Amino acid sequence: MPTSIVIRAAVPADAPLIHAMIVELAVYEREPEAVAISEADLLRDGWGEHPRFTCLVAEDEAGVVCGFALYHPTYSTWQGHSLYLEDLYVRATHRGRGVGTALLAEVASVAVAQGCARLDWQVLTWNEPAIRVYERIGAVRMEEWRRMRLSEDGLAVLAAQAMPRAAGSQTGTPEENDSERSRQQAVIHARGTGGTL
Repeated sequence: MPTSIVIRAAVPADAPLIHAMIVELAVYEREPEAVAISEADLLRDGWGEHPRFTCLVAEDEAGVVCGFALYHPTYSTWQGHSLYLEDLYVRATHRGRGVGTALLAEVASVAVAQGCARLDWQVLTWNEPAIRVYERIGAVRMEEWRRMRLSEDGLAVLAAQAMPRAAGSQTGTPEENDSERSRQQAVIHARGTGGTL
């Protein structure tokens, strides 16, 4: 790791900077309009009652935050507990100094400490500089796998087709279970009247 870079756990006060870097990353990845998440969402999901991700930030010698790595637990039915690296980003002013590798190494150390089977992430096919770095550190391209996604209308349409769960079978938080009950009632109502959601 570069001696001038410090990697630390992000704190709630970092949320505005993390949000700004998420927007910068979306611009770099040619999808600036894709960012729908807010600072409030980050605060709730990263430091709220039920954290859904962990974030590390990189600081330079002046204490300026210059990059971040955001990851969360995942599970492989073949290998068990794993981590998924959602975002790895270094600001343009600090690229080429090993900041990204330092962040990635820190996430890898967390994965090892937690007994994870693997660390997964994705990279755009045109991002050759990143791919070269990843391959240099030993990452393997998973060419035979195709990423699939449901979002917005597609996600809602498919979710509306779910069968109602039996009473007492809910597994989420009380808020999620209340939301699920409301969704099921809406589905049942729509099915009963021949309507669609």
